[in-house]
Amino acid sequence: MVDDDATRQGYLVDERRLYQGEAALIVRPAGTEEVSRVMAICHEAGLGIVPQGGNTGYCGGATPDDAEGQVLVSLSRMNTVRGIDPVGFTMTAEAGVVLADAQQAAEDEGLLFPLSMGSEGSAEIGGALSTNAGGLAVLRYGTARELCLGLEVVLPDGRVLHGLSGLRKDNTGFDLRSLFCGAEGTLGIITAATLELFPRPTARQTAWLAVPDAAAACRLLGRARRESSDQVTSFEYVTRPSLELVLGSVDAVTDPLEEAYEHYVLLELSSGQSEERLRQVSEAILVAGMEEGEILDGVLAESSRQRRELWRLRESIPEAEKHQGGSVKHDVSVTIDRIPGFLEDAPSRLAGIARCRYSVYGHIGDGNLHFNLLAPDGDDPGAFKEEQGPALSECVHDLAAELGGSFSAEHGVGKLKKGELARYKDPESLWTMRAIKAALDPRGLMNPGKVL
Repeated sequence: MVDDDATRQGYLVDERRLYQGEAALIVRPAGTEEVSRVMAICHEAGLGIVPQGGNTGYCGGATPDDAEGQVLVSLSRMNTVRGIDPVGFTMTAEAGVVLADAQQAAEDEGLLFPLSMGSEGSAEIGGALSTNAGGLAVLRYGTARELCLGLEVVLPDGRVLHGLSGLRKDNTGFDLRSLFCGAEGTLGIITAATLELFPRPTARQTAWLAVPDAAAACRLLGRARRESSDQVTSFEYVTRPSLELVLGSVDAVTDPLEEAYEHYVLLELSSGQSEERLRQVSEAILVAGMEEGEILDGVLAESSRQRRELWRLRESIPEAEKHQGGSVKHDVSVTIDRIPGFLEDAPSRLAGIARCRYSVYGHIGDGNLHFNLLAPDGDDPGAFKEEQGPALSECVHDLAAELGGSFSAEHGVGKLKKGELARYKDPESLWTMRAIKAALDPRGLMNPGKVL
């Protein structure tokens, strides 16, 4: 149990400092049996249970809000990799294993655990599965849900669902694994998972490319996938304003290209081929892209150091936004063919609401855009977010919905976006989710006030 005030604060404030929480108790069980006992006691006493992993979420999904009626359950002590199967290419890991440690454990066996994101040094397996985290390699390997083969889950009354399995094929009823992935702790607590691993790539090629516009970037994505036999691992989109935020506030970074352009792509291919062969494939894609007008300029990383420098430009954008006082964040997705239309329509709609600066970037390879809005130069960022944020967000989310997209591509719903879920989700889906919640958690004790 965590009982000193200084330590408690780290558990009670969310990553973005949007919510200051309260809890009757903060407990840190060391194993599944201890989680089960805590859950059974809370169920009997009618206490709400708020699961927490690395506390890196953006939507307040792991922050309690009741000093008398809620218990925060941190999974961080459950940090053991229980085993790796190098024949079946699986890993069984407890919920508190940090993503970077899971990656290292796989690498030590010559394998790859591909779930990767900017917070991988502190984000944990359980939280990543509970929010169905995406990240930088979804295009090639899928989201957290798609990397999960089986789960161990403690149910609201303390019973344990023993679903750990390395089976790729098990056609015996409901897919309970998928039920808990993305539920954000509202149905039970994930305590361990069996995860899919992959052969470790022996070659990588990384390019920073200037493109004429988002439409050209989308065409280039299709070309790269076809001409590389789908060896594209990441395809990231960065606009000039986002890059300038990084160049102006992050130490030891430089613009890769001599001339400034409005649109960029960070393209990475990986394979088990030789470095020389993959280089040839990459160069062929870039030559064809330039001949077709999809690429204006670019640079291919010549070393692992240069690769890290290119990735640092992309991964430093959230940090650079913080230096500006933060932004009104949007984590939207549309199908790839509709990305250009979204980016074309959004500014004209937003202009009628408020003046703002744009920071637009994201995982264009899977249709996920971070369409973030900052206060105009000289304006107070806090006042901008409070006064203009709700109307701006409604406009952005309305447009995504009109295009058949989602208001939350990878950050989840949590406390922040449950109003949006009620607004944009179709009634039949909401009814079904509420029915499942009522069946598994009839007393409404699991992560109260989140998602639904």
